[in-house]
Amino acid sequence: YAIWTAVWVTWNIFIICFYLEVGGLSKDSELLTFNISRHQSWWSENGPGCVRKEAPMSGIKGLDNHSYISVIGCALEYRYIEVMHSSFQILIALVGFVYACYVVSVFTEEEDSFDFIGGFDPFPLYHVNEKPTNLLFKQTYL
Repeated sequence: YAIWTAVWVTWNIFIICFYLEVGGLSKDSELLTFNISRHQSWWSENGPGCVRKEAPMSGIKGLDNHSYISVIGCALEYRYIEVMHSSFQILIALVGFVYACYVVSVFTEEEDSFDFIGGFDPFPLYHVNEKPTNLLFKQTYL
């Protein structure tokens, strides 16, 4: 879990740096799609307040099913939504890591009051009830 949390936090820090264009990264590059496709963030077309307008591209062979999409009226730019989403993911991962550390410490905590002979029993097996001394001297009859 700790390794996965570290990978997840690292990935989300990269996403934040990517969309805020920190350190020479550019949100317009094909880095996230490995230069395979022209896909963008889902939030770029479906953000709060965004209105999508599609215009079919006719006359170009091979693009019969594709259309040009323009987006207007977005209340918040998609890159800021991506940054907030990644920040929230980091917060959840850190809270989960702290909670996991707490759970591990609860299960591995050693209790110093353990009695190695009797264990946790309130009436241990090695405890002998003392009998009155007058019973020791009585004869037993068969």
